[in-house]
Amino acid sequence: MDDIITISTVNFGAKWGESNKNLKRILEYVDVLAKQGSQIIVFPETALTGYDDDKDKPLEEKMHRRLAETVPGPSSNAIAELTKKYGIYVLYGLAERETNDPTKVYNAAAICGPEGVIGTYRKIHLPFSEMNWADRGNYPVLFETPWGPVGVGICYDTYCFPEIMRYCRAMGARLFINCSAIGTEESGGAGGYYGNLCLEYLASTNDMYIATANLYGKDVTTYFMGGSSIIGPSSKPPHIHYYAGQRFLDPGADEGTVSTATLDLSCVENSFLKSVWEYNESIDSCDWRPELYSQWYEKILRTDFWAKPKNNHYISK
Repeated sequence: MDDIITISTVNFGAKWGESNKNLKRILEYVDVLAKQGSQIIVFPETALTGYDDDKDKPLEEKMHRRLAETVPGPSSNAIAELTKKYGIYVLYGLAERETNDPTKVYNAAAICGPEGVIGTYRKIHLPFSEMNWADRGNYPVLFETPWGPVGVGICYDTYCFPEIMRYCRAMGARLFINCSAIGTEESGGAGGYYGNLCLEYLASTNDMYIATANLYGKDVTTYFMGGSSIIGPSSKPPHIHYYAGQRFLDPGADEGTVSTATLDLSCVENSFLKSVWEYNESIDSCDWRPELYSQWYEKILRTDFWAKPKNNHYISK
């Protein structure tokens, strides 16, 4: 398994509802960055279409539903031609229409590699206006590379639901890709301060690298902050390092820039999470104890989670 990798994350200003123009620019970025040596190139959530929902329109007239594509499909096939040509990987956000059930459309990240179209990650948790047009995904996704498995998440999934990244780390991933569309609080987004804290915490506690690509600039109503970055653990306090890019709220973060870093993934091989992927017969020796957590989650599923506790019925003795 290889250890040294060069990654690029792109601050991308998607033109709302203009997938052809956005695809043209994505292809040009890929061509240029591949020639510069990037081996994985990451674009933001909904990079192909833009993010905001045209909330006053009926479901099937909404922009994301009209522009949804299957994968493989027009954009993924075009990008896959370049990933095959250069022997690289590209991830980008789009509205994905399910091939076997065209009534279902997902907020997805398409994954293309040296062999062509690999597949998609479908966003599992839908905040804000996304629930107005998208169906929820159900499965975590890792894709195989020369550097081992790489995990994928989209924005809210990454920032608010640490189970996804923890699962990917336990399955052997040393790198996690976060396709993001995080905007300012003033324009209805989650806010950059919160996003920075989440990524830094997750990289540190999971002992892994995170490559985030974020939209930037004005969409329809949301102003996106850019701040694409590549971060990972450090041996020095506060035990997190920005290998490339900026925090979301740093001056100049909201510009059309590309962040590129060459990483040594062997730096995270000694995690407190012994990899289930590599050490599935020695799980009892881990500090991490999923055999206990699974019991707790089963208890939640058997309990009225939203009810107020009465008579200590949540306490297991």
